[in-house]
Amino acid sequence: MVSLTADMSPLHPDRNLALELVRATEAAAIRSVPFIGRGRKELADGAAVDAMRAFLTTVNFDGTIVIGEGEKDNAPMLFNGERVGTGRGPQCDVAVDPIDGTSLTAAGRNNALSVLAVSEHGTMLDASTVFYMDKLVTGPAGVGVVDIRLPIGENIRRLAKALEKPVDEIVVSVLHRPRHDRLIDEIREAGAGTRLMSDGDVAGGINAARHNALTDMCVGIGGSPEGIVTACAIKALGGHIQGRLWPRDDDEKQKGLDAGLKVDGEVYEADDLVRGSNTIFVATGVTNGELVAGVRRARDYVYTESVVLRGASGTLRRISSEHLTSKWL
Repeated sequence: MVSLTADMSPLHPDRNLALELVRATEAAAIRSVPFIGRGRKELADGAAVDAMRAFLTTVNFDGTIVIGEGEKDNAPMLFNGERVGTGRGPQCDVAVDPIDGTSLTAAGRNNALSVLAVSEHGTMLDASTVFYMDKLVTGPAGVGVVDIRLPIGENIRRLAKALEKPVDEIVVSVLHRPRHDRLIDEIREAGAGTRLMSDGDVAGGINAARHNALTDMCVGIGGSPEGIVTACAIKALGGHIQGRLWPRDDDEKQKGLDAGLKVDGEVYEADDLVRGSNTIFVATGVTNGELVAGVRRARDYVYTESVVLRGASGTLRRISSEHLTSKWL
């Protein structure tokens, strides 16, 4: 495990790098503004990708993208294996999602984020050959208490006991997809409530792990890249995350096997998803959400809100920024 003194070493991701990375998520969020609510998610994503990549080239680190845009969106930039940064500074694994929630952005709905996550080189799981992952995320109370192998009703009862609250006060976030119809029924049959998400897998997981959040657990099948990104944040929050890869067909399963992944229902624990505690997660709101406020434009200024989570220190910082509109839009 990397100690807090790693902040003093140029070989590890540090607090200065964390603050530099915020500039990239802010840029991606701001450049998506003209496309919010305009029904053109491809244009929103393209603008965010361009902006994020441009700012990453100025950051003093030697980053390799492990979770990128190319695999899932056929993007020509920020693809898996691409090198980013100036090449000077710590060697890092990088996960990018210029807009987590492109459909949310296009529709003008809540919880779209611009996201970056970083860990030490060689510590981030490359699950890019299998696009989906079944996940279970809670806050610190769930550590050593819940387990993705158990029925959802049992996990709800265990978490309620750990939180010292009635089961009927437990709220579980789930992506609203046909594949989750039975899961949603089981959550409600156990006596808990649901918060159904149209998109925004990363925000859903982080909100479930935050202190005094409005949800207690996030479950279900979402993107495997989003699972890795979320794990970087959960390290800072002291929460619980587990995942099981969910191949869509035999061809994808074989690709996962060829890549050395566990694709037969085996569980990835937090340290399997991202090893060690020296992780950085940064996110800027694109649209309003429980985690951060969205980008707001008012005459000569654009306002952004971001969060920075560092696993080494267990810290969540909020950054509110004002940007001159003339410099950005």
